[in-house]
Amino acid sequence: MAKIKVTVERINGTCNLPHLVGDYFIIDGSKLFVPEGRYVCLWALQSMMPIFPILNVKEKLDDAHWIKTVKRFSCPDPEGLVQFRLETITEPGLDRPPGLVNPATEKPDDPD
Repeated sequence: MAKIKVTVERINGTCNLPHLVGDYFIIDGSKLFVPEGRYVCLWALQSMMPIFPILNVKEKLDDAHWIKTVKRFSCPDPEGLVQFRLETITEPGLDRPPGLVNPATEKPDDPD
């Protein structure tokens, strides 16, 4: 699966997580990478999950397919109204950005 970067682009309500504009996480296959000290709302994540496989094959789809025009995804919380930008990362050799940690398998580097 392609790497997908999900970024908080706008908040039109009150996010109680709280997500902040500019927060992001990366999906790489079945792995979720989150910058150290930040969080991902499970409700927002679960609502986006059906979109991730479609983004993986986006370039192979007909130009009229709806996914070709979608650039943002809204959190399902009617009070938060967080708008996420979803984008595939296609640069060859691009590894995950510094500071991202897979909490299931990695620990952040200890500065000492």
